[in-house]
Amino acid sequence: MADEQMAEAAADGPDAPLAVPGPAAPAAAAPPRPLDAIDRAILQILKTDGRASIRSVAERVHVSRANAYARINRLIDDGVIRGFSARINHERAGHGASAYITLRIVQNSWRTVREQLEALPGAAHIALVSGDFDVLLLVHTPDNRTLRELVLTRLQAIPEVLSTRTLLVFEETDLDASTEAP
Repeated sequence: MADEQMAEAAADGPDAPLAVPGPAAPAAAAPPRPLDAIDRAILQILKTDGRASIRSVAERVHVSRANAYARINRLIDDGVIRGFSARINHERAGHGASAYITLRIVQNSWRTVREQLEALPGAAHIALVSGDFDVLLLVHTPDNRTLRELVLTRLQAIPEVLSTRTLLVFEETDLDASTEAP
């Protein structure tokens, strides 16, 4: 955070939630700095509660607020922290159908396919993987009819997609959500 942003955050009070700009691009040539126990503790706190105040973070890891600010800024600048987000209960948010979809794609078409997958409604996670298939896609849709339409119409219309396999999600557990109610 720039000095003026830190001053603004301090003006909001020590209990104000951490306000951080979007993720900064890490330096391309700089190797990652090693994380110490305090850095890892800060990451765990922010992973569990991205809205934790600087005062709260500092108290829980037993450092000064200035030290906590500096460490969080370094983690952001180094690209370790890529951003902050809310954990969503997809069913309560109107997306009652979730599925992992495996795709086999034309060799060397990953970038083209990824761009098209990113544009799909409900796409939550995309990974290029090794094994019997090439891509793993997680989607959340309002219902099975919408999911079917997404697979049969949208995915299979992508010329570089050779085949798909859909794995319905019956129940999920968010392992990062130690404070989330069941």
